[in-house]
Amino acid sequence: MRKTRTERSKDRKKKKILKVAKHGLALFSTNIVIGLALSIPLVYYGPFENIKEFIVTTAMTTLRHQYIATLFLSNEEINKIMDKQKIEDDVNSDISQIAVQTIAPAVSDVSSEQQKNNNDPYNGIKLIDISNDRYKGYVLIIDDPKRITVASSTKLGSSGMKLDEIMKEEKALVGINAGGFEDENGKGNGGKPLGVVVHEGKVVYGNEGVDYSVIGFNNDGVLVLGRYTLNQIRQNNIMEAVSFSPFLIVNGEPTIKSGNGGWGIAPRTAIGQRKDGSVVMLAIDGRQVSSVGATLRDVQDILLQYDVYNAANLDGGASTTMYYKDKIINKPSSLAGPRTLPTAFIVK
Repeated sequence: MRKTRTERSKDRKKKKILKVAKHGLALFSTNIVIGLALSIPLVYYGPFENIKEFIVTTAMTTLRHQYIATLFLSNEEINKIMDKQKIEDDVNSDISQIAVQTIAPAVSDVSSEQQKNNNDPYNGIKLIDISNDRYKGYVLIIDDPKRITVASSTKLGSSGMKLDEIMKEEKALVGINAGGFEDENGKGNGGKPLGVVVHEGKVVYGNEGVDYSVIGFNNDGVLVLGRYTLNQIRQNNIMEAVSFSPFLIVNGEPTIKSGNGGWGIAPRTAIGQRKDGSVVMLAIDGRQVSSVGATLRDVQDILLQYDVYNAANLDGGASTTMYYKDKIINKPSSLAGPRTLPTAFIVK
């Protein structure tokens, strides 16, 4: 018996919803996808504007899962949602406001207990669990910014390395993933950085005359955010740097003035610096039942709670990784485990 037009229309809509559920597993946990698939009409066409914005911004900032939005909304509707997410980060940071503190007193001036603490390599490094009922995450606070350097894959240009491999190669104590990399069709191996890589004042990766988004530390240990050419990087004595975006806090001012930042909910990595020079590293897990993830606005707000004066978003998603005391302490979202990376911010 032939189906009516109405029945055929319902079948097509069911197939669309099933497609979202089937192919969305890489982006969302199984439970979330099932719930999303069953409630898509309500989410997209109901009164839940905030939920719709979260789903659209999350989908549109991926390469493989944009159909979660485009199947149900017009380009005009999607663009309207994306335009609401404003990030005003087109400004360079003011390094004059950062006063890096002298960390360790002379050995002759301290007690035996203080000397013992000074001999602890983790002295001046604090780990804080910032998990809540929506996500699991950590903050690292490093008192001395001059301990932070950029480490890169030993095969940079051809393939990346997992964070724990980089850490062991460098004999480092703690670290997080840093800059982005070319990931065409989701098959990038971390070999080709997006932007610039600078280590010990030398350009490891980058081209002359190009204006790069720079997240780096100068020779005074001050975090520098802005757009610079390689020549300007040298002129400003930037010793360690990578490229990514957006900047989340510049000169004490949050850059996300409205919306959630436009990148949806995902695993996040970020780095920032307080006025006293101490550095805050952040990693939040996502795309998992136990940790959905965070928006850029969430990350910005957390860093503001820790009195961060300048901060930038680093490569997130499956790249989000944090290393502490000889192991990766977060849970990367990739089913294959920690991702291969081009660069990391490390502490020795």
